[in-house]
Amino acid sequence: MTDELLARHRAVMPSWMSLLYEEPIEIVHAHDRRMTDSQGRTYLDFFAGVLTNSMGYDVAEIGDAVRKQLDTGILHTSTLYLIRSQVELAERIAKLSGIPDAKVFFTNSGSEANDTALMLATQFRRSNQVLAMRNSYHGRSFGTVAITGNRGWSASALSPVKVSYVHGGYRYRSPFRDLSDADYIKACVADLVDVLDTATAGDVACLIAEPIQGVGGFSLPPDGLFRAMKEVLDSYGVLFVSDEVQTGWGRTGEHFWGITAHGVTPDMMTFAKGLGNGLAVGGVVARGDIMDCFQAQSFSTFGGNPVSMAGATAVLDYIQDHDLQANCAARGAQLLSGLRAAASPLVAEVRGKGLMIGVELIKPGTTEPNVPAAARMLEETKKRGLLIGKGGLHGNVLRLGPPMTLTAEEAQEGLDILVDSLAATHAALGG
Repeated sequence: MTDELLARHRAVMPSWMSLLYEEPIEIVHAHDRRMTDSQGRTYLDFFAGVLTNSMGYDVAEIGDAVRKQLDTGILHTSTLYLIRSQVELAERIAKLSGIPDAKVFFTNSGSEANDTALMLATQFRRSNQVLAMRNSYHGRSFGTVAITGNRGWSASALSPVKVSYVHGGYRYRSPFRDLSDADYIKACVADLVDVLDTATAGDVACLIAEPIQGVGGFSLPPDGLFRAMKEVLDSYGVLFVSDEVQTGWGRTGEHFWGITAHGVTPDMMTFAKGLGNGLAVGGVVARGDIMDCFQAQSFSTFGGNPVSMAGATAVLDYIQDHDLQANCAARGAQLLSGLRAAASPLVAEVRGKGLMIGVELIKPGTTEPNVPAAARMLEETKKRGLLIGKGGLHGNVLRLGPPMTLTAEEAQEGLDILVDSLAATHAALGG
């Protein structure tokens, strides 16, 4: 059955829409943090649909909220009518953002949210110049591909904006990697100033950045980098957009938003993924004067629809009622310490915060990216009943982003599998 479905997939789906594993799997059932495929094999999930299934699976409170909305017979009305659940959720997000006089616009995805932020920034500043981080990823749409600083995800060189890239997000392979935290920040800020002064006309619309780079391999700069950068941006009148599509809602364990670790409030934040727990939800929260800068009319047909708002509200309730931010901190510390203690010769760096952990793999004794080891690790962990992801500029970084509801026992189970798989991978690849 799987071979037949795979053949049909390849016949009608684009070749660039890749599948994980030498033998791709079809998930047919899930509960809590475990998923079952069409062959009856069950796996502990450490990737959560690319950090989207933030609460796990078959969560009663979320299912009940969605069914209650379905029972009204209303799946969609459009934003031409008042939607009470949309207004109520926007009020909560605006308050949680810490952004002054904040307003919220709902979309269907992170790509659409980041596209909206680009439109707002370029219109507000009357400039088509944008700064982005090297090794970044912001989506698959025409505008967001243009600000993605990762060649493996840049499907087109065409761009609706003029982009300049700055250093800072990915430290392990940075030319400033051996500097202290303070000096690293100074070097990246100096680079930002140099780019502003030499590669732009000065009137840049915004800098957009992920507090922790997702597709880029869960790489992150020292805390405080973006505060220092925003001081420069403010002096030029440039807006700062924090892409919280993966770092939002408490996943980092330290704060509700990833950017808060830098001690700065952005002008805009984008969000998606984990807020919907599988439902299509995204959005932008921004200063009111920025959000209101459009002169033409605009709206989103499906963004903020009653079903997604019901589910997203239940997710936000669940995060806050169960203090999942604290759980992310505890389970993340458990995984980070365990992986670092394993001290595999394949591992160059274990990094991240909360339940957003990257494991950079190298050829032992070098800093050369070990792409075959990452591919083998996915197979070894799958064989032992664990699903993980991978990413990074070179495809050599293991990405661990379990549901935020992960238990201590499940964290240990996953950790044991990861350590065993690292040993098996090292042995299989000849050391």
